[in-house]
Amino acid sequence: MKTLEIIGFKRANLDSANLSEIRDSGNVPCVVYGPGIKEQIHFYSPAILFKDLIYTPDVHLVLLNIEGTEIKAVLKDAQFHPVSEVLLHADFLAYTDDTPIKFEIPVKVEGRSPGIAKGGKLEMKTRLIKVKGIAENLPDYITIDISKLDLGKSFKVGQITPEGFEILTSPSVSIVTVGIPRALRGKQPGDESEEEESED
Repeated sequence: MKTLEIIGFKRANLDSANLSEIRDSGNVPCVVYGPGIKEQIHFYSPAILFKDLIYTPDVHLVLLNIEGTEIKAVLKDAQFHPVSEVLLHADFLAYTDDTPIKFEIPVKVEGRSPGIAKGGKLEMKTRLIKVKGIAENLPDYITIDISKLDLGKSFKVGQITPEGFEILTSPSVSIVTVGIPRALRGKQPGDESEEEESED
């Protein structure tokens, strides 16, 4: 999994006026906590550094560089303005190389579905799969093969074979389904031949 570096600067003043000042200057107030950190660290980082972390389908591990102190972390939570959708605050969870972490991994679809070839429509039901594992074992994507997916059929989480990590999302959850168009609903193999016979 890719690692993205974010540079941070400590902040001691935690009042609301200071938060507004930080945001007005183009920065994002942040906090990091977790294994190896005795007390949570409050800091701020330039908002532009979050572009490849927040506004992308790719998933990244994060290397925080807070005034020279490097901390391995994952983005735990992000708060956005309800109207402008500007990033207001970011929470990071620190981790160590031997500590399993929980993460949401995006799904990538490959293969040609016979159901789609017959006129079906691919419907994405779940775009992220929750997993747990050592950071270095977590993939950038979970790839699923839809080459055997026919009309009305679904690919479920339970059909994934994880390697080096554990899947936390329920196995009964559908990831993708090949929907049956209205024009094809109710039609069964042989319907057309039966109609032809009745016309004779």
